[in-house]
Amino acid sequence: MPVSRTSGVDRRLFLTSLLGAAAGVAGLSGCAESSAATGGEGASTAPLAAKVPAGTSLKIASFQGQQELQLKLANLPELPFKVSNWLNIGAGPDVINAFRAKSLDLANNAGIPPIQAHYQGFDAKIVAINITRRPNYVFATKPGSDIRTVDDFRGKKLAFSQGQAQGVVLLRALKKAGLKYDDVRLVPLTSNQFLTALQSGQVDIAPLGNTQSPAYLKQYGSKGARVITTDVVDLLSLLWAPTSVLNDGAKAAAVAAFVPQWAQGLVWSYENPDVWNEEFFVKTQNLSLDQAKSITALANKPLFPPSWDEAIKWEQETADLLAEGGFVKKFDVASLFDHRFEGIAAKSVAAEYRS
Repeated sequence: MPVSRTSGVDRRLFLTSLLGAAAGVAGLSGCAESSAATGGEGASTAPLAAKVPAGTSLKIASFQGQQELQLKLANLPELPFKVSNWLNIGAGPDVINAFRAKSLDLANNAGIPPIQAHYQGFDAKIVAINITRRPNYVFATKPGSDIRTVDDFRGKKLAFSQGQAQGVVLLRALKKAGLKYDDVRLVPLTSNQFLTALQSGQVDIAPLGNTQSPAYLKQYGSKGARVITTDVVDLLSLLWAPTSVLNDGAKAAAVAAFVPQWAQGLVWSYENPDVWNEEFFVKTQNLSLDQAKSITALANKPLFPPSWDEAIKWEQETADLLAEGGFVKKFDVASLFDHRFEGIAAKSVAAEYRS
């Protein structure tokens, strides 16, 4: 369903088209107004418990089993709580819906889903930060396209998910190229629809992760598809959780215990690319070893800063960029961070992974 910016986008309709039934039940009619004050319970400031109470459990998102596998392969100490479910959920809108349904307690996403959740009036907080310094997305063209640079995006149909990392990468790329929203046609989709939209010609361009592009080019490169690289970086990979979860003392302690394991698992996969290539990309993602190597060659070194100042600045820039386009209302993103968890990840890794 292409959306033409030149004809004037109803952004409330644009937002609604990206959300599942759970968000709809929550009542989108007042989502913009609720962004300033969600009306939920206030965030807890109680000190985190030093020990996780017996019987505590969390439901954690592990998209394609990646996070769960990292913890197993790294031979990390057993978690001091039960993971009652590892959910195969990765896309921001899906995570928000799972949070709303109380079927998920903790997730790993980019910086934009917490902004989207706030706009929808859902209370959630960021509890850990991993800084990304190198681009992890490229722009893939449909087969037979003559598009070769971002400047060529003018007048084209671009896959856009405002609730996911791919969306902000696209907006930042357009801004850097001097293209305005009205210069392109944004097609509202979620990232799991991007490949189909490219293959069918529904869109001319879609942002794909470095893990997706090798397989796409293998299938469609001979048919004229290509990828366009930029230096646009999606700075943040983060852990976040509903405020209701973090207000539960036992669950908050469990989240605090999980953060070091998450950080150490990422460090392990970075330091052991040969094992990770074989065990994850080849065995679970059905990629060839050469494709796996091409992905890990682009991998970002995990970085867990002791201070969240840079992350907050980046998150504010992202929120402001979305507000400029009318996709959300302007707000102070400082409210999205639970500073009780600041520094936990950094303390769990070697100094070289802190800055």
